[in-house]
Amino acid sequence: MMGNFLGVLFDGIAYGSLLFLIGVGLSVTMGLMNFVNLAHGAFAMLGGYVCVQLLTRLGLPFLATLPLAFVAAAIAGLALERTLYRRLYRATHLDQVLFSIGLTFMAMAGATYFFGPSQQPVTLPDWLRGQIPVLGLDLGAYRLFLIGAVVLVTIGLVLLIERTRFGAQIRASVDNQVAAAGLGINVGLVFSMTFALGSGLAGLGGALGIDVLGLDPNFPVKYMVYFLLVVAVGGAGTIRGPLLAALVLGVCDVAGKYYVPQMGAFVIYALMVVLLIAFPAGLVRRKA
Repeated sequence: MMGNFLGVLFDGIAYGSLLFLIGVGLSVTMGLMNFVNLAHGAFAMLGGYVCVQLLTRLGLPFLATLPLAFVAAAIAGLALERTLYRRLYRATHLDQVLFSIGLTFMAMAGATYFFGPSQQPVTLPDWLRGQIPVLGLDLGAYRLFLIGAVVLVTIGLVLLIERTRFGAQIRASVDNQVAAAGLGINVGLVFSMTFALGSGLAGLGGALGIDVLGLDPNFPVKYMVYFLLVVAVGGAGTIRGPLLAALVLGVCDVAGKYYVPQMGAFVIYALMVVLLIAFPAGLVRRKA
């Protein structure tokens, strides 16, 4: 019984870590830039397809495909931000939602046209398959790798946002664009790089999640609600909030499907309602 519980807990943490990695990019763009980007899942899908194509067509090692998936999604995010998204920064949230939803369906149609409607097959390297004994438990090697990768990314992101000059420029540009520009900060460039960072993180999450979440053209819509939950429950514009929310939601989702499978996704939505009532501004609020 205890072994099953610990196994469910471990799988929930791995699943939550993946939700965080993708969702934190949405937290960056929504919370720091006040832009509701419902096409965020499309960048995750792009990273996943880049990873699959590099693995199957070019035969690149799995680890080599991860930074390339990040770069591809970041470049796509940067290009769209410079040409389309920045025109809607001052628009209403409804306009932003409608635009990003339309972009999502365009991405889904494009993925279906180029790669077909079916699930993308992927074969992980041997060292990421199978089980690894840890303290008497057989834990999935890939899920251990996933948790470790997310820990490293989280540390790097916290250091970037809170301890670097670029992070200070982001916070200054968000809090007061006019004052930041008066201090010589190129606010437009900072926003572009921030959007690219959020998109790249989504692409990295999509590449890492192909074995857990799967990959098909419906990916952006299938997991859109989960990414929004991570940001809404955790608190937009923070890193610790989405991390905590993703872990809680991941563990509860896996536990609910394991212990009460007949209830489906009801557990996670019920938990969302409770958490939003208890913490309407999110588990962690961004300091102004």
